[in-house]
Amino acid sequence: IYRIGVPSIIMQAIGSVMTFCMNKILISFTEAATAVFGAYFKLQSFIFMPVFGLNNGIIPIAAYNFGAARMDRVRRAAKLGILTAICIMTVGCILFETIPGVLLGLFSPSEEMLEIGTKALRIIGVHFPVAGFCIVAGSVCQALGKPEYSLINSICRQLVVLLPAAWLLARTGNLTLVWISFPIAEVASMILSTIFLRRTLHFAQNAIEARNHG
Repeated sequence: IYRIGVPSIIMQAIGSVMTFCMNKILISFTEAATAVFGAYFKLQSFIFMPVFGLNNGIIPIAAYNFGAARMDRVRRAAKLGILTAICIMTVGCILFETIPGVLLGLFSPSEEMLEIGTKALRIIGVHFPVAGFCIVAGSVCQALGKPEYSLINSICRQLVVLLPAAWLLARTGNLTLVWISFPIAEVASMILSTIFLRRTLHFAQNAIEARNHG
């Protein structure tokens, strides 16, 4: 149980570390930037929530069918989950791109926060569809007995890529560039997710074949 659960526990902790460090980077520009980051986190939770709920449905389906040696169902569940997640996240991307001011208006923003936040949401929102793929791919890896892949991906995305990229872009003195670190980190996560998902499906297929021959 803990072999599967520990990566999820660590991933939750990593998120807190990332938030703390990002706030330290953003506060060097202005307090309004940290307020924008906080508003973004609250807004994105509403968009990510349906995808996380989708994961809760995919994991048992993939795991049960892996145990039943039905890789065709595992692959179908993964494909359907990824497609659904991308569609949900695309809606979120459209909202962030078209009405960022309206979304920020929920937080009674100052003029400075509104100016910074409008640019930030439009830049960050670009990576949402990619994030949908990465989230579901990580869940499939967990369901098929490879939770360490999700952990490695999360560490790389949030600590190895996102924070260093944000810090380096902050050195330019241009706050707008700092928000680009989010799409950069998600592209790195997509590459890892694709590799890990392919390896996990291959591992599961081999495990089923070995079980059948045994």
